[in-house]
Amino acid sequence: MTNNPAAELSLHDRDGSSAAVAMPRSHRVTGALIGSVVGDALGAPFEFGPPGAYGRRFPTDARGPRSEMCGGGSLGWQPGEFTDDTQMALLLAASLVEREGLDEADVFDRFRTWVAAGPPDVGNQTRSVLTSGRPWDVAAAAHFIRTGHAAGNGSLMRTSPAAVFFAPAGREATMAAARRISALTHGDPSAGEGCAIFHELVRVALEGGDPLIALPEALAAVAPEHRAKWETVLSPTWQPSDATESNGAVWPTLGSAVWALREATSFAEGMRLVLDLGGDTDTVAAVTGGLLGAVFGIARIPIRWTSVLSGVVPGYGDRSWDLAGLQRLAEQLDGDPDPWSYELDRDRRGIEPGEVFDGIWASDVFGARDSDRDFAVISMCRTGGRFGHAIQRFAYLMDDDTNSELTFVLDDILDDIEALRADGKRVLVHCYAGQSRTGLVLRAWLMRAEGVSADEATERVGELWPHLNLWNDSFGTALAAFEGLGD
Repeated sequence: MTNNPAAELSLHDRDGSSAAVAMPRSHRVTGALIGSVVGDALGAPFEFGPPGAYGRRFPTDARGPRSEMCGGGSLGWQPGEFTDDTQMALLLAASLVEREGLDEADVFDRFRTWVAAGPPDVGNQTRSVLTSGRPWDVAAAAHFIRTGHAAGNGSLMRTSPAAVFFAPAGREATMAAARRISALTHGDPSAGEGCAIFHELVRVALEGGDPLIALPEALAAVAPEHRAKWETVLSPTWQPSDATESNGAVWPTLGSAVWALREATSFAEGMRLVLDLGGDTDTVAAVTGGLLGAVFGIARIPIRWTSVLSGVVPGYGDRSWDLAGLQRLAEQLDGDPDPWSYELDRDRRGIEPGEVFDGIWASDVFGARDSDRDFAVISMCRTGGRFGHAIQRFAYLMDDDTNSELTFVLDDILDDIEALRADGKRVLVHCYAGQSRTGLVLRAWLMRAEGVSADEATERVGELWPHLNLWNDSFGTALAAFEGLGD
């Protein structure tokens, strides 16, 4: 077993479910999909780089205007832009939702349309299969027979949406679906078995279970001729330095993701571990992000990363995907046929932003939307999209009692506010009405900045921000716990 004491924590401790509020399944579903995209975008600038490059560039958290979502790399990615890993995942997700299940011919056609549009980054094997001119049901197998090389990680990188979609069907069905989807581009069954294991681990996580405990049963469902190899790379004693192939292969990719789950006590820590492996960083981080996102949930993925996600899918119009679109897609994959969408009334005027503390302003959603563009905005409600500010971060904070990760979310918001203020930015915090969630963050900020009690913070914020609303008892409970953490 690992010598890292933190890795001995059970999932019950690591995912925050020991809190009074259990994590809703929807948080895990959204975490699985968006966590994969986050890993892809974080890893893109470091793809094929040396080990440790990420850590050397970001030895500590980068929470100011310029975060670890730095962009660049050999293909000149924009900060937060996703690569072919996510592009193919979105095509798969769209097919599953629109066809209401797995239609392999439809998925393959979408992939072919995409590759014909000239995406900037396509795996050699995937390109060869999709441009071969052969039908969907023989193209990958023919490539494998001809070359003998097909156990890359290109089918594993895109499978998070399918893992979410098929999870309710149970172990056998989700693992079978993973194999069929993998076989569209990867003829080596080893790749399909890796996808099948990933599907099962995500299924267990979405149900609130521990994927590490579920590993033996998942391995028992692997085809016997492939089981020994997978047992080796998923063993508790395996680590990436033991890999016998580059991490562009399916075995060390999934092995690294499971290793990160064992070692890390947070989503961010897991990302740092795999990004510092170097090599195929975008794909390894995408796979790891999908698994860790299902475990830790969307609320534990740093908002400085999720807020800047963006990208298009070549061959499918000019739609630009962002956090709001990805969240809606996650809800559809989990079976909601008409997920909640939101658009602001363009004509409605809101609360004029007011300065509550030095450099920290507050308003409602409408006032924030119409505010000066030099504000760094922290949004704590659905907004229907970005406002147009250079810096806008979206916190996963619900105005009800389902915030199982509330302490983490508050810390994440306050740390970002502190870093943005240190950079000279005026920070504007808001929720829909500027009352409950906005007041929570203002009170928490005062408690941290001046070390005052929750009661004193409530009294003072009420004097400074007359829109404060205290209806949400869970927020008061959270502030009491927040106060205790400072002792």
